[in-house]
Amino acid sequence: MTTPKTGKLRIFLLILVALIIGAAWVALRTPASPFDGSAPPPAPSAELLQRGEYVARLADCVACHSTPNSKPFAGGLEMATPLGAIYATNITPDRASGIGEYSLADFDRALRHGVARDGHRLYPAMPYPSYAKMADEDVTALYAWFMHGVKPVVQANRESDIPWPLDMRWPLAFWNLAFTRPQPYQPQPGKDALWNRGAYIVQGAGHCGSCHTPRGVAMNEKGLDDGQPLYLSGALLDGWYAPSLRGDVNIGIGRWSEEEVVQFLKTGRNQHAVVFGSMADAFNNSTQFMSDDDLKAVAHYLKSLPGDPGRDGTPWKYDASTTAALAPQRLEGSGARTFMAKCAACHAVDGRGRAPWIPPLAGAVSSLAREDASAINVTLNGSARVVADGVPDAYRMPPFRSQLSDAEIADVLSFIRTSWGNHGGAVKVDDVSKLRERTNPASSNPIVLQMR
Repeated sequence: MTTPKTGKLRIFLLILVALIIGAAWVALRTPASPFDGSAPPPAPSAELLQRGEYVARLADCVACHSTPNSKPFAGGLEMATPLGAIYATNITPDRASGIGEYSLADFDRALRHGVARDGHRLYPAMPYPSYAKMADEDVTALYAWFMHGVKPVVQANRESDIPWPLDMRWPLAFWNLAFTRPQPYQPQPGKDALWNRGAYIVQGAGHCGSCHTPRGVAMNEKGLDDGQPLYLSGALLDGWYAPSLRGDVNIGIGRWSEEEVVQFLKTGRNQHAVVFGSMADAFNNSTQFMSDDDLKAVAHYLKSLPGDPGRDGTPWKYDASTTAALAPQRLEGSGARTFMAKCAACHAVDGRGRAPWIPPLAGAVSSLAREDASAINVTLNGSARVVADGVPDAYRMPPFRSQLSDAEIADVLSFIRTSWGNHGGAVKVDDVSKLRERTNPASSNPIVLQMR
């Protein structure tokens, strides 16, 4: 005899079983690919290989899948996460340790869905939430180039340092369900072709949001496109502050023209800044190789993104009184003295730098942002070598970790971040100490991939 109580229990059990089955389906299913069931692609044409090589430049694949001492795309780069280090994989066409056995559909699932050929989920350090927006034609070209334009390298992949059970991959299926939108980019009506091309590159292959968009508690990007106000609004990532790419005049590119954005991406420098930190790798291997039309499209799109005065604060205005206070007879404070001894020769007493070769400190994002990680990191460790058109930069920022104590670095950066109208604020000695412990000097042997 069925009682109301037992009937409710059965309903509860049926719902529970259905939820378990549904959860298992989400966790274990293989995402569909438009290339499922298609015949193996024929030998690629020279034009397709050239297109694939260009897409690899747009996507900056080498920056994560190579190290200064490895062969191209052989993997091994260590990437820090809150749970432990993970290591980039071998994506050369080696059949044993690379992706040589991948079909076009397998490659697509890894690239745009974050699912490897054997079914395991990739950590979202692989920017598949952005690559999901890439067009089928670009995925096809990229696959052709990796299979026929990259030399296979035998190099085993390294397991992550994330401890069990946190290293289980199946929960990432639910992360993907919550935080990704696996659909190719759709041109926005009402926007011109230049804007849509820029949006496609920035949101998709360029994966600019992976560094420049703040992340939530689940390490999800708080925005995947310009429809969300925090998209590209600046983020702290792995010891660097990636600045806003929106119209913020202090912490973004609000004071830059479209032409200056193009100049920065093409040459690595303009009157406002010089590439450093993670952006140096992106420039060395990606942006400088983009076509002029694509650079113009990226700049056009970025300059359309509004800033947020509430987040950005009072617009910076140059204050010349600092320069007068740096006269030898008026020099006061250890920070000012260190600046004159170590910084002024290059960045100038007036803080304006020597554009375009040496960037200004007056009005720089690192001098105005509340996040001081980039200022500390580049002072401790110097900047990576910028290689433009095959020529290494002669004006590389040197590391000062051996010359200056934590207190001296905090003092000089506090001086810089509160001078010439800068309002970034003082730097704490403890913050310098923490970054000193977990960072290393920038390599003088940059990753510069020779694609041919």
